Amino acid sequence: MNKALFFTPAVTAFDSCGNIDVQANKNIYDHLINGGIDGIVLMGSTGEFFAMTEKQKLELIDLAVNHIEHRVKLYVGTGCMTVADTVKLSEYALNAGADGVMIISPYYFALTDESIEYFYDQVASQIKGDIFIYNYPDRTGHDVSPEITYRLLKKHKNITGYKDTVTDMTHTLKLISTVMEEFPNFKVFSGFEEYFALNVISGGAGCIGGLANLYPDMFSQWANAINTFDAEKISEIQKKVNKYSELYAIGKPFISIMKKAMELHGIEMDGYCIAPILQANGVQTEQIRNLMTQIENM
Repeated sequence: MNKALFFTPAVTAFDSCGNIDVQANKNIYDHLINGGIDGIVLMGSTGEFFAMTEKQKLELIDLAVNHIEHRVKLYVGTGCMTVADTVKLSEYALNAGADGVMIISPYYFALTDESIEYFYDQVASQIKGDIFIYNYPDRTGHDVSPEITYRLLKKHKNITGYKDTVTDMTHTLKLISTVMEEFPNFKVFSGFEEYFALNVISGGAGCIGGLANLYPDMFSQWANAINTFDAEKISEIQKKVNKYSELYAIGKPFISIMKKAMELHGIEMDGYCIAPILQANGVQTEQIRNLMTQIENM
């Protein structure tokens, strides 16, 4: 069994004008690192990459690289709508000092398998560093299938991992069975926290999940329990995580809900998102507070 890893796609802190909040982002990174997570993913979906300007992305990359200082692994979400823009942003992140990049395929239009494979083939050929494929069919309208992934791995040694954000775990299990025998060092991560343990015992690497922004210590303890075969602790935390997943249902998108929860937890930050994502309202804040109390009392 592989060592269980948990990476957190960090939220991005903004001020009321939509600018990068430097100190608040440092507070977030320290909170995650002190909580024991294995790595941080910058500018994932939870990090609002889709609404950030190029200038903001470069500013955040520099801020994160310089503050994290290799205390944990740092991967940067660099997927753009074109090959050229994706390569440009990826090279910037890698040259700045990131450990690798995570690339979602172009979204809005559903793409054919041939187009998806072409996109990753082109970016992997031009990027000099480690790449994680980010598969999120609910947002892109298409699937980076196990078969596409296998063909890409045959050609590109720098494609070293894959985040599978799908509600059907059979997709992730098929990916593992398709590629892991020939590429045993390839890291397959689930994108939803409740699948963490199943992912690892099935041959995957773990999870890249946004819920760890609030309780990173819970997820690092869970990883340790899996790595030490502590079945009782695994079960205990699984129940908490199943309850914690209700946070996703409090508001859409859940990013502002997570930021409010982090504020309530005592992290020095404000809950601003980039419009039109609104801050959590009074009713939602009370729901968040109640859920946090239930989890902390479990």
